[in-house]
Amino acid sequence: MKNLSREIVKRIENISRPVKIMHVCGSHEHTIMQHGIRSLLPKEVEIVAGPGCPVCCVPAREVEECLYLARQGVTIATFGDMLRVPGVTGSLMDAKAEGADVRIVYGVNNAVEIAEKIDNEVVFMAAGFETTAPTTAAEIVSEPPENLSFLSCHRMIPPALKFLIESGEVNLNALIEPGHVSTIIGTEPYNLFSEKYNIPQVVAGFNPLDVLMSVYMILKQFKDGKAEVQNEYKRAVREEGNVKAQELLEEVFYVTSREWRGFPTIPDSVYEIKDEFSQFNAREKFDIEVEEVQDVVKGCICGPILRGIARPEQCKLFRKECNPMNPVGACMVSKEGTCNIAYRYGSM
Repeated sequence: MKNLSREIVKRIENISRPVKIMHVCGSHEHTIMQHGIRSLLPKEVEIVAGPGCPVCCVPAREVEECLYLARQGVTIATFGDMLRVPGVTGSLMDAKAEGADVRIVYGVNNAVEIAEKIDNEVVFMAAGFETTAPTTAAEIVSEPPENLSFLSCHRMIPPALKFLIESGEVNLNALIEPGHVSTIIGTEPYNLFSEKYNIPQVVAGFNPLDVLMSVYMILKQFKDGKAEVQNEYKRAVREEGNVKAQELLEEVFYVTSREWRGFPTIPDSVYEIKDEFSQFNAREKFDIEVEEVQDVVKGCICGPILRGIARPEQCKLFRKECNPMNPVGACMVSKEGTCNIAYRYGSM
């Protein structure tokens, strides 16, 4: 593996050019930092992390929706990473400390099990990108218990990329596309970015060789005067994606516009539950009304980090007031968060 890595790095050096490559996957950032991949690349080849952590992207308003329910006595089931994501009036961890019934689950099926065992209303906070949204959809169409409903916080990667490209804020030249998301949606949704914006793209797997090879494939496209979507992760990703999962998503959700943490409203970027399944939509069932709130935490630069225009090391709170034991911003909470990864693996 070392010899192959050296060979790929050598090939990268031979065709190197100034380029800014964005990835949108916490697992990619983890691989890059853990294995010091940025230090292996020529300085002119820059890899920046975008909004690749689904927990980090949940805005304060949606945390406040869950806090409202928790404080009304509703049982909240959510992933462990969500507990410390900040809202405005606190986090779900704070609500739990105040006596609210907030339970950690490892999947939506665990939320179903909880609802089957208790008489109380249960709401599953359904966070995640296209990778996990089909599991939520599958439970909704399977007629879950009447006391279970879902707060959809599911988000879509391609609209966020389109927003970033068109904003010009990042000035990115190429994209490493997320392997997990692509197993569901395939490669077709990315074609627009190459065809309209002349951006080379590679769908990549998650080991160091995958990432290095994706960088080489991008540079090779520049060398050959191409801009297309290439699939380095063919062992898991098909061009058409997972058609059955896509059908589930289309059956249960409609696509709407909503803000992301660190972003304004991104058009057509969020999955919401269709009217025919409204009995399972917590927003409809409980008529939740939460005022528009800002995600700004004083001194925290999670927004610019999620948009790929800043690194954790540029934050004055990083490694000081903000650390994994005391996360001030959302990017420090999850192990897929850029700040959490940078804390654990240094500034390579």
